[in-house]
Amino acid sequence: MVTVLAAVDQVVRPPATNRPRRVLLALGVLSLGVLGASVCHLLVPQVGVLTWAIGLGILAANAGLVPAGAASQLGSQTRRLLRVGIVLLGFSVSFASIAALGLPLVALVAGSLVATLLLTLWLGRRLGVGRARTLLVGTGVAICGASAIAAMEETAGAEEDDVAAAIAMVTLFGTLALVALPLLQGPFGLTDVQLGAWAGASVHEVGQVVAAAGPAGPAAVAVAVVVKLTRVVMLAPVVAVAGVVTRLRSARPGAGTGRPALVPLFVLGFLACAALRSAGVVPATALDWIAQVQVVALGAALFGMGCSVRLAHLWRNGGAVMVVAAAATLFLGTVTLAGVLLVAPAT
Repeated sequence: MVTVLAAVDQVVRPPATNRPRRVLLALGVLSLGVLGASVCHLLVPQVGVLTWAIGLGILAANAGLVPAGAASQLGSQTRRLLRVGIVLLGFSVSFASIAALGLPLVALVAGSLVATLLLTLWLGRRLGVGRARTLLVGTGVAICGASAIAAMEETAGAEEDDVAAAIAMVTLFGTLALVALPLLQGPFGLTDVQLGAWAGASVHEVGQVVAAAGPAGPAAVAVAVVVKLTRVVMLAPVVAVAGVVTRLRSARPGAGTGRPALVPLFVLGFLACAALRSAGVVPATALDWIAQVQVVALGAALFGMGCSVRLAHLWRNGGAVMVVAAAATLFLGTVTLAGVLLVAPAT
């Protein structure tokens, strides 16, 4: 894939003023990115398409393989695809499946999510990490990784460096978590169902959750996915609350005039799609196709987001944010483990 990107840059180098051609070139680069991620996933299925997409984007950018003509349009096209992917993600959420988990487990998911966010914001403030970057890291760890970061970006008033740092952190610690959890099943005496519930409540990305629960079998994966999607559906209220807080802060004297939307439209679209799925009006075959489109949209977008990561910059400035992300991940994993042992069935 990286060889193809280099060849494209040599053959098609559109003039700086030709925006349509630059847009097409950017879309072509993103398409190659998600294709490469899909191939890598087939070769190494333990790593999800979205994780591969981020990794390949980082590799392509830091190896200088992104065509110059595409670079100026990658950001805008990435944001559009992220919004499409997040809206379509709503079709994977069923309110009935969430209710079937039972109130204690749902309460555990909600409580641990809020506690993780509050801890992350407190620690980020103490370590001097910017509010926007800290909020993105906390959202990514507590809810659903890069998708949550993308949903929170506008509300947080984040810059590209903030997004890149947050994505790098949730990718790193989510990957460590998916390796660690199956190894800890035996020492902690977890049943397969309990491992699935723990993975769903603590691991960052949906693909990472499936990989973490996979060694315990299909029953564990089924529980893990439903618990994880319970966290995903909480994305909308978290973004709404963050929007309220941001608007209140911007209303203070000297805080500036920018006031983001209370809830971004694409988050409302996510909720609308979840409602349609829960109402049972979307045929199963259509849901299968929608799931494929959602993976392609998010995969291409996350490849584009990976292209914005500069490893040298993260290495120089990532110490404090790495501590915050590590602490948030460890806290969420510990709290949810204790909760699962208390409320999840042992059979």
